[in-house]
Amino acid sequence: MTYLGIDIGTSSVKAMLIDDTQATIGSASAPLDVVRPHPGWSEQNPDDWWTATQAAVAELKRDHSSALAAVRGIGLSGHMHGATLLDASDTPLRPCILWNDTRSAEQCVNLEAAEPRFRTLGGNIVMPGFTAPKLQWVRENEPEIFEKVAKVLLPKDYVRLKLVGDHVSDMSDSAGTLWMDVGERSWAGPLLAATGLGEEHMPRLVEGTESSGALRAEIAAEWGMASAPVVAGGGGDNAASACGAGVVSPGAAFASLGTSGVLFASNDRFSPNTDNAVHAFCHAVPGTWHQMGVILSATDSLNWLSGVLKTPPEELTALLDGQTLAPSPLLFLPYLGGERTPHNDAAIRGAFVGIAHETDATILTQTVMEGVAFAFGDCLDALSDAGTLVDSAIALGGGSNSPAWVQILANVLAIPLHLPADGDFGAAFGAARLGLIAAEDADPTTVCTLPTIQSTVEPDPSTLAAYGEARARYKTLYPALKEIQIQ
Repeated sequence: MTYLGIDIGTSSVKAMLIDDTQATIGSASAPLDVVRPHPGWSEQNPDDWWTATQAAVAELKRDHSSALAAVRGIGLSGHMHGATLLDASDTPLRPCILWNDTRSAEQCVNLEAAEPRFRTLGGNIVMPGFTAPKLQWVRENEPEIFEKVAKVLLPKDYVRLKLVGDHVSDMSDSAGTLWMDVGERSWAGPLLAATGLGEEHMPRLVEGTESSGALRAEIAAEWGMASAPVVAGGGGDNAASACGAGVVSPGAAFASLGTSGVLFASNDRFSPNTDNAVHAFCHAVPGTWHQMGVILSATDSLNWLSGVLKTPPEELTALLDGQTLAPSPLLFLPYLGGERTPHNDAAIRGAFVGIAHETDATILTQTVMEGVAFAFGDCLDALSDAGTLVDSAIALGGGSNSPAWVQILANVLAIPLHLPADGDFGAAFGAARLGLIAAEDADPTTVCTLPTIQSTVEPDPSTLAAYGEARARYKTLYPALKEIQIQ
């Protein structure tokens, strides 16, 4: 028995096969392009997701045909918030407006003023990243397209439509549309009405661990499968990654040092904190929710410094490995493309403070790593204000390969960080786990277990006070920068 996870990423589609012990059999990916026709716009052709999915699965069929033939369950994951608009014949009406598209800023302000329940029922600030303001932008700027909208799907759910022939979504991904009553795990009529839509425009909702339908017979035959597997509800990318990392029980958390940074905590109840731009969504497992603090430039900040210094990122981080670090005399604000938690400020930009004659590449690197860690500290505070205590976390993402960066993050957050043994615990693996649960009617907590921990990085008690003082200075800089920066 095998299981297939498909993750619709922004830059590629990844497909992963696992066996009934959850060991990885193989994986494959196919690239995707992002189109930016105007400043602040970010779009993809929905049919490119299906083409890339077919290409990735074809590679698995070539290399692991017998394992692919034995698939009993398929799980889906995907980048959230994308507005995929279909007409009555399920044909896309325009390119999908992606999560990182910022054209709907004006619509966000107007929607919040007109319907305050976006923050209460929806549990989140109305931001350009979410789906609802994108539809309002289309309604105002492309009315001839808006009038033809029969269904609005999220990216992974357009792929699901190709797989099962039905309009279905899961709770975690749909919570990112801003059209859900997140606490009740259902569509919210008043929020849909605020953007001129109704429940008839929405897909049917299932839990991420439930079947959303069986794979169409012709697709199963094309992929060489012995029978048509069930397709699980799946999840949004971060919720699926949490399933992959075993972060499904209340109180479990991960800190992802990826291109962006995410501090993710699983909750037993709906716990919004819109004042500090916390994202509060349904989890991909039933009866569970989650919160996220999100920073926009984590390893992206180091990649930027790498480009400026013309030195690979791994060489920069190696300058600090093995050292006992006191805080840098400099401060760095990692707002290279704006910030989400806690500021919700798309216009703010970053800064170095305290550069001197003696400032060199090592100091700049440490300062960038600390600035990202301080931004994670802001996320930790925001989650704490929402009633969530994070007392440890699994460290994930490319930045977690740097021992110095993980130590800095542990020092700033003042919590232990657990480093998993080698393996892929990302969204495609989490999606495959969800496919297993749906196919076998398994208990999510027995399937979505924590990975084997290779080591734990404890905060260095000798530096905690100094990092606390440095972080206090860091927190004074955003309002000062906001005051003087040209917007």
